[in-house]
Amino acid sequence: MESPQSGRILGIGGIFFKSANRDQMKEWYSKHLGLADSGHGVMLPWRQHDAPEKEHVTVWSVFPAATDYFGPGPSPFMINYIVDDMDALLERLEKEGVQIDPNRMNESYGRFAWIYDSDGNKIELWQPVSDAA
Repeated sequence: MESPQSGRILGIGGIFFKSANRDQMKEWYSKHLGLADSGHGVMLPWRQHDAPEKEHVTVWSVFPAATDYFGPGPSPFMINYIVDDMDALLERLEKEGVQIDPNRMNESYGRFAWIYDSDGNKIELWQPVSDAA
């Protein structure tokens, strides 16, 4: 069996959206859907189908309406995708002509990079520390 290419999406790492009434929105989701934000978003754990020993989380979070984290465009949301090999993915996307943000972020929990889709929506890529080189 052929192994999959490096630089692939493993799952959704986060769903982020803006709200003019952030606290009220967080309270609504907590009360009605049980998504209780502890201050760093809601952590929804899951395991990889082809590697069940690897546990991941999808973060769900409400951002203030004035945030520029989703910028430079006006999009009210941003999706974060978990990737298995950031360098391989960015190299392939560059060859394919995808717009890549030059900024990078390295945190104790992983590496981050950003790209833009054909509508200019910012997409966050996250290689968790357990998968980071």
